Amino acid sequence: MSVADATGCPPRNLDWRETALYAPVKAFLEAQGFAVKGEVCGCDAVGLRAGDPPLIVIAELKLSFTLELVLQAVDRMRGADIVYLAVIASRRGRDQDQRVTRLCRLLGVGLLAVDLRLDRVAVLCEPVPYRPRPNLPLRRRLVREHTMREGDPNAGGSSRQPIMTAYRQRALACAAAMRDVGARPRDLRHLAEDAGTILSRNVYGWFERVRPGHYRLSEQGRAMIARAADARPAAP
Repeated sequence: MSVADATGCPPRNLDWRETALYAPVKAFLEAQGFAVKGEVCGCDAVGLRAGDPPLIVIAELKLSFTLELVLQAVDRMRGADIVYLAVIASRRGRDQDQRVTRLCRLLGVGLLAVDLRLDRVAVLCEPVPYRPRPNLPLRRRLVREHTMREGDPNAGGSSRQPIMTAYRQRALACAAAMRDVGARPRDLRHLAEDAGTILSRNVYGWFERVRPGHYRLSEQGRAMIARAADARPAAP
């Protein structure tokens, strides 16, 4: 049974969000040997497969097939070897339109239809080898961010909450280590090689310099640590 109506949009009584597509699409890519993480450098899902250089796959998630999704695909093609567009499966929507599959073939991207009720992914169009001139800086950013990020803290498709980047994870580690006492950058290099840059740039306002080479948590940093402690689940 389809989960989208004839227009290709989800029925009004189903409050699907793009994040609902992430788990089945992630499982689909993992079955192909990719290690997948969500919200990497602005991409809904990025997967790496071992190699030199690593094979990069990007999947963009939308509730239905739109022009914006096509434009995203064109943009992502310069940073990845494989690009998939994933939408909710429909019976007579855009994803079932043969013109859409032909367009995807012309672009060289894959098209996935995700049945959220059956938790199943159907491949409507396979990605083809055609590629425009690669964007090497973007590829390096994708690999670096994916590799340095601990775990998979973001659900692909997230847009209404801060993204947990690898840089933010390192800044949090530094802040946690400074909860009770100040520190020098070299004291924190076992947590973050760029501890000096993190403390001096102070992107999130968590740190303040006491004197040259010595830092402590700012009021904002202490408040952040307190909120994090309150949000941490209690031990069983």
